Amino acid sequence: MTPIKELLSVGKQNGQVVYFHGVLPVFSHGEEDLATFRMITAQFIAQGHLRVVDVSRAFGVPALSVKRALKRYRQEGPKGFYVAPRRRGPAVLTAEVLKRAQALLDDGQTVPSVAAELGIKGDTLSKAVRARRLHVPLAKGSCALVVSTKSERSALDSAAPMGVGASNVDARVAASVGGLNAVLPQFQAAVDVPRGGVLFALPALLAVGLLEGSEGLPLPAGYYGIDSLLMLIAFMALARLESVESLRSCAPGEWGKLLGLDRIPEVRTLREKIGLLSQGDHAEKWSAELCRRWMAAVPEQAGILYVDAHVRVYYGEQTQLPRHYIARQRLCQRATADYWVNAIDGQPFFRVTQSVDPGLIKVLEGEILPRLERDIPGQPSAEVLAAEPLRHRFTLVFDREGYSPELFKRLKARRVACLSYRKYPGDDWSPEEFVEATIELRSGQQVRMRLAERGTLLGGVVWVREIRKVCDTGRQVALISTDYQSGITRLAATLFARWSQENFFKYAREHFALDRLADYQVEEIPDTARVVNPARRTLDGQVRALTSKLSRRLAQFGALNLNETIEPAKVEAFVAKKAAAHDEIEHLQDELKALKEQRKETPSHLALKDLPEEQQFRRLSTHSKQLLDTLKMIAYRAETAMANVLAPLLSRPDEARSLLRAIYTTEADLLPDPQAGTLTIRLHHMANRVSDRAVRKLCDELNSTDTLFPRSNLRLILQLGTSQNP
Repeated sequence: MTPIKELLSVGKQNGQVVYFHGVLPVFSHGEEDLATFRMITAQFIAQGHLRVVDVSRAFGVPALSVKRALKRYRQEGPKGFYVAPRRRGPAVLTAEVLKRAQALLDDGQTVPSVAAELGIKGDTLSKAVRARRLHVPLAKGSCALVVSTKSERSALDSAAPMGVGASNVDARVAASVGGLNAVLPQFQAAVDVPRGGVLFALPALLAVGLLEGSEGLPLPAGYYGIDSLLMLIAFMALARLESVESLRSCAPGEWGKLLGLDRIPEVRTLREKIGLLSQGDHAEKWSAELCRRWMAAVPEQAGILYVDAHVRVYYGEQTQLPRHYIARQRLCQRATADYWVNAIDGQPFFRVTQSVDPGLIKVLEGEILPRLERDIPGQPSAEVLAAEPLRHRFTLVFDREGYSPELFKRLKARRVACLSYRKYPGDDWSPEEFVEATIELRSGQQVRMRLAERGTLLGGVVWVREIRKVCDTGRQVALISTDYQSGITRLAATLFARWSQENFFKYAREHFALDRLADYQVEEIPDTARVVNPARRTLDGQVRALTSKLSRRLAQFGALNLNETIEPAKVEAFVAKKAAAHDEIEHLQDELKALKEQRKETPSHLALKDLPEEQQFRRLSTHSKQLLDTLKMIAYRAETAMANVLAPLLSRPDEARSLLRAIYTTEADLLPDPQAGTLTIRLHHMANRVSDRAVRKLCDELNSTDTLFPRSNLRLILQLGTSQNP
């Protein structure tokens, strides 16, 4: 017997595959009856008894095959598995049919009318036209679509009268005198456009909310519209251009073709536009509104949130920021702390920047928690909370930096559950308390763990659930939570999935330049801001050093022994040596006591204005950074959505993001058709056929969204392959 899920299992008996519900057989079919196997497993999934991952894992079949069978069951029912497959018939477009079709086309008939007259499908005839087996003559008075090559565009851009690529003279002059606000996108047919594949991300970017609420961002009237600027910055992030300066080495006219413009802004102009969009708190309000929309779209993800600090190292010389410990570098360096709030799958919601870092606990209670209580959708009402004393609003997951029994008590009073690791867990629990448990990770993978649970009075102030896991080495990892309703396996899976947030930090730092400065400006910090007292920090270091030295001297004193024969001269030398060591220890103890008294009288924190002038500092500008980080969050979310589509199509799902990075940097052909209202993006082929197949499936998924290019009536049509152009 092989378990599939909970009560459902499968086994073989006398050449039959038998399915059991508990101990009762419910269905059977022959071992070689593949059609019935696909039918019954699809039926189990459609009725909610199984999931795709359960069938794939139990029978060792690809998940894509299971999904295909499920689709057939939903569309055709059980009978669809027993219909003989259609075989390819004889060729339809024979030489005679092609000759007759060409004659009808030459007479001026349209492709649909010719197809109807010949009794063949219109798609078949259209495919022959695209393959140039047939030719559609131009109607009188019409002209052929002019397609520019990369070399032709390069020559034209270099000769543009108003600068490289600035060929739209009339519109630019009109914008300069205030007669035009945001030129409309106008696409021209072009082949081999560099990084044209980044347009494949436009449906996902718009779905995530790239332009939603952007009208609230301040931007004076000018040639470039706010939608063009936001799309440009998002495209830059996806194409892995780390900074605005990276555009200096890119052809501005080629980037402009992706936006329907003659060229993109020059680097200095783009910096000015970013500065205008970031004025005041508009960028922060826009980011907050997007966060609320993201939470409302997936309320189940907003119920469990990861909170952690990410430290951005500052290597510049504009200001002397406080030092932070950088775990990944194992160094103390000048840096700024960002506190991020992420969903359980690692996708970001928002961040809070702290130039003067008070620690996770204060940031959590002072800035993050009030915002979450206001923005998280679907929270239980006051009546429900009063009727259910163990009910909580949502759960916060954080590491040991947030460990505080007093914090847990305060959050419990606000009906917010906590989940974290326990500091100082004490003695190991008895091995008899641990039981084997199956934990399902978010990816669908199931792992086995040995878990145990107790109730613990933490710090004498709050009762918590303490869960321990036994590692393969025998070490016990202690978890604590004030979530009194969720199962032990769910809590363990949630905390161990916290690495999704760390993975986001690593990926965003390496691929989206998360730590990069937006500009080189600095801002004043309020004089009342509390900072660590440098004198107290110096005394702390001296106390630690002296304590360590005293410990070594005590160990040496305890190890002094007279291992030789007892002779007056040797005994006298030994006593003198021990007396000298004792005197040194007493001197160190007196010195340590004096240092501790001095430290006790020295305040741990000071107001910024009370620092010595040479130690005062300013903070890095946050306005432009807020705008760019919001756009990077949008780009990351869009890429994640596309990766979720690609992952089931690849033998190694973790390669989905690698394939997307290749798509974004691949050349494409842009073919607008104003009469049909379409903009066709034909991506050049990928490195192998497996990738090509996955990209075609991605095109089908994206084309089903019927996305219109912003401020135009052109519907995006995404295709793979550039063998034929008008």
